[in-house]
Amino acid sequence: MAIWRIDPAHTDINFSARHMMVTSVHGKFGRVEGQLDLDEEDPLASRGEIRVAVASLSTGVEKRDQHLRSADFFDAEDHPWIVARTTGIERHGDGYLVHADVTIRGRTRPVTFEAEFLGLVPTMHGGRHAGFHLSGTVDRKDWGLDWNMALEAGGWLVGDEIRLDIDVAADSVAAVSAAGASTAA
Repeated sequence: MAIWRIDPAHTDINFSARHMMVTSVHGKFGRVEGQLDLDEEDPLASRGEIRVAVASLSTGVEKRDQHLRSADFFDAEDHPWIVARTTGIERHGDGYLVHADVTIRGRTRPVTFEAEFLGLVPTMHGGRHAGFHLSGTVDRKDWGLDWNMALEAGGWLVGDEIRLDIDVAADSVAAVSAAGASTAA
């Protein structure tokens, strides 16, 4: 088992939700950190934790972003982090299913992501860089993100189903240590 650090500059946590029943709002979280414990000989034994800063949420519309960060939704002031911890991995066709406990607003719920291992490549600092893609769908109400508004024509302003598309890049700890030492020298 080897420790890998999430590369925040190359990791993207993207989401989308229905708006007014007919369009989608897309957004992302800009601040991500975490660690993976990868077992290259037995990938199913691997584990990890990713932490996402709620305040880094961006949909491209500041007024909407402020509302999403408020107590109506994520309550970034009282719950500044979304945390996902792997609880199990299983093979699924050509890829994997990654089971995780996801904590939002102090509530922890299980989520299953479809995952694809994208490969390992050497870095310029003598270490290795790994890539993964995960996707899944969650119901925002499972975490108490219940705010909504009824539309005059029927339906709701915000859909309950949230689509997640996650690209994770991680560097071997040896590479992280070597990069830090070479920049410090």
